[in-house]
Amino acid sequence: MTIDKQDKLAALRHKTLERDDISDPGGRIYKNRETGEIYFSVTRILSATSDEQSKKRLENWLSRPGSAESRDMAAKRGTAAHWSAEKMLKLSQRLARSAANKRNCYKLGEDGLYRAPKAVVKWSLEKAIQSAQPVAWSASGFARGLRGWVLDHCTAVHAVEFSGYHPGGFAGSCDCLVDIGGTGPVIVDFKTTGKSLHADMEMSLINYRDQCGAYSLMLKHLTGIEPTAGAIVTARRSGEPVTTMLNREELTAAENRFLERCERFFDELHIERHSKPL
Repeated sequence: MTIDKQDKLAALRHKTLERDDISDPGGRIYKNRETGEIYFSVTRILSATSDEQSKKRLENWLSRPGSAESRDMAAKRGTAAHWSAEKMLKLSQRLARSAANKRNCYKLGEDGLYRAPKAVVKWSLEKAIQSAQPVAWSASGFARGLRGWVLDHCTAVHAVEFSGYHPGGFAGSCDCLVDIGGTGPVIVDFKTTGKSLHADMEMSLINYRDQCGAYSLMLKHLTGIEPTAGAIVTARRSGEPVTTMLNREELTAAENRFLERCERFFDELHIERHSKPL
């Protein structure tokens, strides 16, 4: 049973979902290559069910001159920073697993996940940072912040950039599943912001928390693994990222809120869940 969880987690790397940003004018969808079923993206559902104040603020910002260019630049910067952290985590995971297997110390825990000793993981993260490829100057501070956070906090890497879906009709991609400070597994979602942290950031955190809840639901459905916590790691242009932790109780609350938002999303748009593509 425990080994089955590890196998299912590994299988999430072999994508059965095809991301589609074109077919549906309403936003991103995911198509299951095996069944043909359609799932709506987590971020699309969050955007559609945000409070009216948040929607109005976004509309006002998009109406400003140059906002489209600013948004495009921010997206590229965020993608580059995510890519840098992803490459580091994947390399570290391979190095730690290989080194631990050679020493016969890659052990299966009671939660069904394999772990290398913390010292081996620390070594692998340091080696991965040394091999980090450069990113665009505009993204370098954000990427450096995320890499530093991973080195300082991660004590095991279980999965990196994996996709999933849920019978509730949604799908998405999670940045990583790791242990933090020896505790885990923890769902981690990386964010970047060029703004100072103020009230707008707090309002964004509502969606970010519910996004972690959605990923937790997907992970439990597909693997049987129940995350112990969630972490929203927001990188800034300079300085250390800001970490918002969700304990198991808070993560459960986020799961329930997201399921409620799904109900509103499908009810308001009169969309059939798991519909087949035309």
